[in-house]
Amino acid sequence: MNRYFLEVSYHGGRYAGSQVQLNTLTVQSELEKAMAVYCRQPIILTGSSRTDAGVHASQNFYHFDLEKPLNPKAIYNFNAILPHDIAIKQIVPVPETAHCRFDAIAREYEYFIHQVKDPFQVDRAWFYPYTLNWEALQAAAGVLKEYTDFTSFAKRNSQVHTFNCSIVYSEWKVLEQGAVFRVKANRFLRGMVRGLVGTMLQVGRGKITLQELRHVVEAKDCTKADFAVPGHGLFLRKVEYPEHYFSKS
Repeated sequence: MNRYFLEVSYHGGRYAGSQVQLNTLTVQSELEKAMAVYCRQPIILTGSSRTDAGVHASQNFYHFDLEKPLNPKAIYNFNAILPHDIAIKQIVPVPETAHCRFDAIAREYEYFIHQVKDPFQVDRAWFYPYTLNWEALQAAAGVLKEYTDFTSFAKRNSQVHTFNCSIVYSEWKVLEQGAVFRVKANRFLRGMVRGLVGTMLQVGRGKITLQELRHVVEAKDCTKADFAVPGHGLFLRKVEYPEHYFSKS
C-alpha cells in the first residue's frame, strides 16, 4: 500500500469547515470528490488539523492510501478538477506508518483584525473599529504562555481526552490598518484561537483586566470566555512535523 501526504491551502469562505460532514460542503469533501474522479476509485482522506466554517488555511495536510503508485504529475490534474478556492501544493510519498495528525508536533495560527473599513479585507479579517490598548493586548498574550490548561477556551462538547496545550509563542503585531494575533502550540482545542482572541480583545478595550483574564483561564469554564469572533479572520498558517520528517520518505 502506498501512503501520501497531501499539502493543501484554501479559502474557507464557502465551506462548513475542513472535515467531512453529512450533507454539507467542506474542504475535505471537495478534495475527495476531485481525487475520486482522477483515481477512478473512492479516496478517504485523514486530516491533520480541523478548521471551522469560514476559516482559511495557508497550509494544511491530509493523508491517503493507494494500492498503485501515484503519478507525480497528478497534482496538475487534481488542481484542474478542484474549485478555485482549494489548491494542492504538493503530494509527498511517506511510509505506511506516517500519520499527518498524530505525527504533527505543532500548529501555527494567525487571526487578523482591521480597524479601517476596507472592502478587500471583508473575507480575510474582522472589521473591529474600536479603540484598543495595544500594550494591554500584548500583555494579555503573554499571560496565556503561563498556562497549559485551556479548558475555558474549548467549545462546549469538545470530545478530547485532555485540555492541555503547550504554547510556544503568543503575540500581537500591529499592522498599518489593524493587527494580527500570532500563536503557535503543540495542539489546539476546538474554537480555542477564536476564544483567545475574543477574550483578549475585551482586555484591549478595557472591559476586563489582566487579573480577570487570569480568572477566565483558571475557571476552566467555557462560559467565561468570549467566542463571539467570526471565522473569516482566522488562518491556519503552518502544520509542523519533526525535522527531516519528509526527507526520510
